[in-house]
Amino acid sequence: MKRVLLLFLFIGFVASLSAQNVQLHYDMGKDRKLLTSTVEMFKPDKYGSTFFFIDMDYSSDPRNVDNGISLAYWEIARAFKWNENQKFMPRVEYNGGVLKLNGEDTPFIPIENCYLAGVERTWASADFSKIFTLQANYKNIKGKLEDGDKNQNSFQVTAVWTIQMLEGKMTFTGFADFWKEEMFWGTDYRFLSEPQLWYNPCKNFSVGTEVEFSNNFVGDEFAVKPTLGVKYTF
Repeated sequence: MKRVLLLFLFIGFVASLSAQNVQLHYDMGKDRKLLTSTVEMFKPDKYGSTFFFIDMDYSSDPRNVDNGISLAYWEIARAFKWNENQKFMPRVEYNGGVLKLNGEDTPFIPIENCYLAGVERTWASADFSKIFTLQANYKNIKGKLEDGDKNQNSFQVTAVWTIQMLEGKMTFTGFADFWKEEMFWGTDYRFLSEPQLWYNPCKNFSVGTEVEFSNNFVGDEFAVKPTLGVKYTF
């Protein structure tokens, strides 16, 4: 319980420091119908770049949570460079979180600690209106399954993109992950993509949508989960 409280306190502290944007989504996926907030930051500097995001789910869904935060999850990554002409940047990343259930035996389920290390390459147009990043990572997933160890020596390939359209009035952004991870339903390879489309009526405020496409992510099936969202950029 102390670890869960410390996680929530740390998330709140980090989010208050230097968030680049805050998003609020209403999830319209099957058996979802809940709110999700996202705090996101990307900050480049002369030695590389830092990125993190924090997701929290609120309210009730099949996890049978009537009030409060039912999920907290975050990722933080750092890419390194030593000169301006460097094409490939070494990177490290951490993922983790906690899932809340309404039960006396296991009220909290940890989302396993994941440690990644690899390289990334970024392509951008001259005016930076189109940016594409490809990452290749070694992935170490902690935790155990009931009948054996999880994949502690795995991989993950990630693509991230941003496209500005209509003189910045529309933004198409998102990511796609493909990785290997043993789950209790026996699936090895997993896929997750969350493209977003935003209309930007002004510099700081946006309205739009996110659609989660996943395969073998939660259960051994393909799923589509759309949202409606608002975003404030600092």
